[in-house]
Amino acid sequence: MFVKPATMVAKKPRIVIIGAGMAGVTAAHKLYSATSATELFELCVVEGGDRIGGRIHTSEFGGDQIEMGATWIHGIIGSPIHKIAQEIHVLESDQPWERMDGFSEDTVTVAEGGFQLHPSVIEPISTLYRNMMEFAQGELSEEEEATENSSNGGFDVDYHAISAQALEMCSHKKGLGIGTFLRRALEAYWVSVKQRDDVSGYGSWSTKQLQEAIFAMHESTERTYTSAADLSTLDFNAENEYREFPGEQITIAKGYLSIVEWLASALPTGLIQLGRKVKRIEWQPEGVVRSLEMQSNGGCSSNRPVRLCFEDGSEMVADHVIVTVSLGVLKAGIREKSGMFNPPLPSFKTEAISRLGFGVVNKLFLQFGRESENLETFPFLEMVFHRADSETRHQKIPWWMRKTASLCPIYKNSNVVLSWFAGEEALELESLKEDEILNGVTTTVSNFFSDPEPKTSNGCVSYCNHSHGKEIKFTKALRSQWGNNPLFMGSYSYVAVGSSGDDLDLMAEPLPKNSNSDTVEGTSPLPLQILFAGEATHRTHYSTTHGAYFSGLREANRLLQHYCCGGALGSLAPLEQ
Repeated sequence: MFVKPATMVAKKPRIVIIGAGMAGVTAAHKLYSATSATELFELCVVEGGDRIGGRIHTSEFGGDQIEMGATWIHGIIGSPIHKIAQEIHVLESDQPWERMDGFSEDTVTVAEGGFQLHPSVIEPISTLYRNMMEFAQGELSEEEEATENSSNGGFDVDYHAISAQALEMCSHKKGLGIGTFLRRALEAYWVSVKQRDDVSGYGSWSTKQLQEAIFAMHESTERTYTSAADLSTLDFNAENEYREFPGEQITIAKGYLSIVEWLASALPTGLIQLGRKVKRIEWQPEGVVRSLEMQSNGGCSSNRPVRLCFEDGSEMVADHVIVTVSLGVLKAGIREKSGMFNPPLPSFKTEAISRLGFGVVNKLFLQFGRESENLETFPFLEMVFHRADSETRHQKIPWWMRKTASLCPIYKNSNVVLSWFAGEEALELESLKEDEILNGVTTTVSNFFSDPEPKTSNGCVSYCNHSHGKEIKFTKALRSQWGNNPLFMGSYSYVAVGSSGDDLDLMAEPLPKNSNSDTVEGTSPLPLQILFAGEATHRTHYSTTHGAYFSGLREANRLLQHYCCGGALGSLAPLEQ
């Protein structure tokens, strides 16, 4: 029987996945689990850090399980993350976990100075904000068209009319941001209800000052939802493309990392290589002619078209590379002189990377002591701040606390509380020493829980004094640091003014693009050299773990289809979601 010489044996295609976060591990799981794929491919995952999970990072603080990164399953009906969590039984635990109680409805909203606000003051502005966001998302129902509220002086509030007026006020702007629209809507609301800037009955707060501050509190929350440091940079037109799954939002009892660990558990030991940070990706958009030139010039001698150069000086060649690094890393990669890609990415790709937004969101966990028996359970505290330039603001509250919307226990009766930060405040948090954080938060909370001296009042004032005169002492702090971590350089993506959903589609385009039909035979570039996955490559589910999951499946299925493994495509999800 004739046996081919070893040099004639065809090599298996080698697929290298960069990044062991949700997208990367999902792609690896799909490729490895596909029918006959173990015989078809050489597969490995290279991860620059010392752990898997990426922006999913389950940890521990004060004896409680916490999430330093991704926290919520955003809607359980139809969510692949929820489906996996159910199947592997990680939604229940004997031990408490972060936000196991879900979203608290028993909130305490307090204005700076220690004034607990009555619902009649909060609800009109909260309703306005919610309806304006629903309008931007294309979800404002006709039932909300006109609402009478006694706190509006009996005026009917036509939210569709307010939104139309807000858009008219913004009509001169070339690119409309959500933040600009929201502020015009607040102005239109004041005109609609003939709001006077009279005394609010809450200390030195005027009515309009208080309403604007409540509105700003909701804007601060939106910043953490979207990662946009300034909501005026968040594109208005793209807002109605974003999709959430229906149903409640929940956290994972045994930790978000359990999902990634389950996906990774199907892979053989050694397939994921930790501590392998990629410095440069060399590829061949011009085809095999370039490969021959490289060989003659002492370059990569392999006929595989992609070469990865690592920070430790080692190299690896591949037929296909799935890049799952964050948009923040890609932005830095195209700015650097040396460049992450050689040759540089085509202009359609770099322009999409540049136009899309990528922000920083950090979480701050604080532990407080229970030295005093008189200390009540820490409430779900919503904080309404004076403007940073207000003469009536409390001078000792640090600037980085003033766009923090809430401070709440991670579950009922926990002595660990959580707050979220975005933008400049999030970056400042990363640079502070623990003592500076503890002192800043303690000063802020002491002001909000203070017992203000009674002033001219219309009878609607109540004072927030959950500490009963005892100082709440925070003893320990832990914060995430996504902004300055070179493996992430931020938290998640958003569609910025000047970009669109089309840019998210461009992010997902593999390289090189399909070659022209008139290319000379034998010189066309090998297809699918570089593929892209990650939350910033999904048009409707960007910024989410399920968006990252879908993108990992998409790129794995793209390769399976390329190699005609059609029968293996249906085990987890279709090509596109």
